[in-house]
Amino acid sequence: MSSLISSVAWVKRGVSAQHPAKYILDDKELERVSALARIELEDARTELQRAHEAAKMMGQGAEGDEVDDDGDGEDESAWVDEEDDAMDEDRMDEDDEGSGKAGKGDDLAQYQLDDYDKDEESTALGPFSNIKGLKYYRDNEDDPYITLKDDPEDDERQELEVLPTDNLLITAKTADEISQLEIYIYDESQENLYVHHDLMLPNFPLCLEWLDFPPCPSSSSPSATQKQFGNYIAVGTMDPEIEIWSLDVVEGMYPDMVLGRPDKTAAHIPTPLGTGKKKRKKTKTRTISPYHHVDAVLSLSWNKTHRNLLASSSADKTIKLWDLSRSPLPSNEEEVEGGSGSAIRSFDRVHRDKIQSVQWNGKEPSVLLSGSYDRSVRVFDTRAPDVGVGAVVGADVEALRWDPWESHSFYVSLENGLILNFDARTLPTSLSSPSPSLFTLSAHDGEASSLDINPHIRGCIVTGGTDKMVKVWNVVGGEGGKMGVSLVTSRDLGVGKVFSVSWSPDDPLTLAAAGSKAKLQIWDVGSNFSARKAFGAKLGEMGREWKEREGGGVVGVVSDGEGSEDDE
Repeated sequence: MSSLISSVAWVKRGVSAQHPAKYILDDKELERVSALARIELEDARTELQRAHEAAKMMGQGAEGDEVDDDGDGEDESAWVDEEDDAMDEDRMDEDDEGSGKAGKGDDLAQYQLDDYDKDEESTALGPFSNIKGLKYYRDNEDDPYITLKDDPEDDERQELEVLPTDNLLITAKTADEISQLEIYIYDESQENLYVHHDLMLPNFPLCLEWLDFPPCPSSSSPSATQKQFGNYIAVGTMDPEIEIWSLDVVEGMYPDMVLGRPDKTAAHIPTPLGTGKKKRKKTKTRTISPYHHVDAVLSLSWNKTHRNLLASSSADKTIKLWDLSRSPLPSNEEEVEGGSGSAIRSFDRVHRDKIQSVQWNGKEPSVLLSGSYDRSVRVFDTRAPDVGVGAVVGADVEALRWDPWESHSFYVSLENGLILNFDARTLPTSLSSPSPSLFTLSAHDGEASSLDINPHIRGCIVTGGTDKMVKVWNVVGGEGGKMGVSLVTSRDLGVGKVFSVSWSPDDPLTLAAAGSKAKLQIWDVGSNFSARKAFGAKLGEMGREWKEREGGGVVGVVSDGEGSEDDE
């Protein structure tokens, strides 16, 4: 796939800075990047200095050339003005012809050129009667009568402004082998969605996680202090490191924090096996480290209770915990692994294959839920990881979510298109024991690649699959603990194979979806009659009203060649 969006994350209204800051690459920033990347940037510093000097020389060089042209040693008295000579010749011709003969001078006499520069009394009235004495300014900034000044910086500041009523949406996008974070603005009142700014990434992004905890300042300056809240996005890519970017800074070139970079020389490049006689592309098994990942980061989860904790799962079959309040910079050059920038805990016996998804429990902040390609899910307390419960699900896990309405309930989506619901209290400690789910739902024809639980309406879930469909379900509890599930509505949003669906943190029935077409779509499910029928009572209890939407409630980015009205 040349273009796709692998993950989408919302930012709640009112969290973002109203006026984002501009990224400044100065000596202080270069020093920070050098220490954070744990590489030498002296060459980059030298090149930057040379670029500044070259820019100055370019400005001075033009002036210097002009000076050289003026000072070739020629006497100004030797210069000849060809136009003046031509005029002298014309005047001589007129004198020779005499007053009685018609010549060129008679043709020009009607214009009275001899009196051209003489001042004459003007009889015109009005503000411009004496235009010769009118004063003007070359720069409007100097004119005291022009009170509305042109300020390009103010115009740019207004364009980048984020209103308190705006949502931010972050997408992990790859197009033409170029990976980036695209930050969108969604104005729900105007049904407007557009790209605000973007951030370049070094490798293919796989997962996103928003957090409001500012990472420890990655600055060697003792005056650097840590804020209490912020607006940040954690990114997991095909690289083993985790990057954390500020969403309140535009045109950023380097993240605020990098987690899991081991040292200056370690490279995460597979070492080929064999003598070269065989052409099979085999690689050595990477040695698992307790301090950092050694393979792609597949999932991230931020702990909303213990806000400094971030959990990550990887293709290296481990789950790691990170403390964002610890400085990522080494205290000295001889610091060994396990110090700054390293994981504080590592769990390598939870699963036997790649761990596709991990999530903290919102009600039990020390409990983690994980799902793996070993076709199992596990629930364990990070304080005692060896004592946990689990279930065999029969297929590779694609996504999983805790139910925000039931602290012990969670959902799992599988590669075979099934959605399962479990009660963690009834799961066995051994995977060899049977672990039936509360219900099994055949949701998609193909992989059920994405799943999310509505935080506003109880029992409302959304799933997305590689069959290109986004489906909304209503889960209702019945007698005897039995649960009933019904399809409310489904739609092909035109995003291709759906890789990510996510409910809005502000609007009860608004969701975002993206997939293999590298396209982001917003869908107001409340525009559908079946959704109003299924969730109308619950929405009324919340004091919310239905909003009429055009185009079926779908809002997308309008390209230059499209018209929102004509296309509909």
